[in-house]
Amino acid sequence: MNKTPLSRRLALAAAVALTVALPAAPALAQQKFITIGTGGVTGVYYAAGGAICRLMNKDRARHGIRCSVESTGGSVFNINTIKAGELDFGVTQSDWQYHAAKGTKVFEKDGAVQDLRAVFSVHPEPFTVLARKEANIAKFEDLKGKRFNVGNPGSGTRASMEELLGAVGWKLGDFSLASELKADEHGAALCDNKIDGFFYGVGHPSANIQDPITTCGAKLVPLTGPAVDKLVAGAPYYAKVDIPGGLYAGHPNPTPTYGVLATFVTSAKVPDATVYELVKAVFENFDEFKKLHPAFANLDPKRMVKDGNSAPMHPGAVKYYKEKGWL
Repeated sequence: MNKTPLSRRLALAAAVALTVALPAAPALAQQKFITIGTGGVTGVYYAAGGAICRLMNKDRARHGIRCSVESTGGSVFNINTIKAGELDFGVTQSDWQYHAAKGTKVFEKDGAVQDLRAVFSVHPEPFTVLARKEANIAKFEDLKGKRFNVGNPGSGTRASMEELLGAVGWKLGDFSLASELKADEHGAALCDNKIDGFFYGVGHPSANIQDPITTCGAKLVPLTGPAVDKLVAGAPYYAKVDIPGGLYAGHPNPTPTYGVLATFVTSAKVPDATVYELVKAVFENFDEFKKLHPAFANLDPKRMVKDGNSAPMHPGAVKYYKEKGWL
């Protein structure tokens, strides 16, 4: 191919012009895959991850990123799996984001997760205690000596349960049975009379709570008292909250408890452009996002950027929030 220098220059100029005209070409040429770690399939984390992926995939032809969601063991598992590079994003409770960023509690042994980055916070998650109707439980203290599901190891629920037990001055041995069922299993176990109650951090309304209330008349139990007061006062990631009345049959009044926020995290190793596109997908379709689950109904973007985030904000997210004037 004996091209003259002029034709070479023209070919090069044409190639450059084409590149400038098609900035999205590399993304289209190379399909990228991202995975979001969530929780049990009946929980709000799974719904949140699915909602984000749906909005992300809607615009896939432009940005070339394919998003998939994975059901996992929950908060702590998601952080550790992001750290290991096996997940790109994950949902985690605000308290476990804090402990991972600071290297405290379950993260003390291996130290702070240096690459953990915040993206945004999502819905509030009240710690929820549900008990069998026949067990006659009026307050958490009534569960001493009963069969209680403390959550599966690796979940934020389990880690938060252990923190509550420490505040109350109990050990797992204070229950006649401390079962370690996953969130997808505890409702059926309650209705099958295998346990008397369970503890779960979840956004409301949740099918996970609705099902045992409808199926076997399970009752919400308030989480209040000096131990809870002390926990909330001593932790920046906790707040006193109510599970609203009227969400579940037989519960017309609010149930007082305390809780955290669900937060969305990633790794510093995930490219800025990928995080930017994900954040943009959520907030440019925000009304649609809010309709994807009842727990999202009262979300406010400005608060999602500020509340519950202890790890440094990912630069890809910061870029979008600055463009919107939220940071």
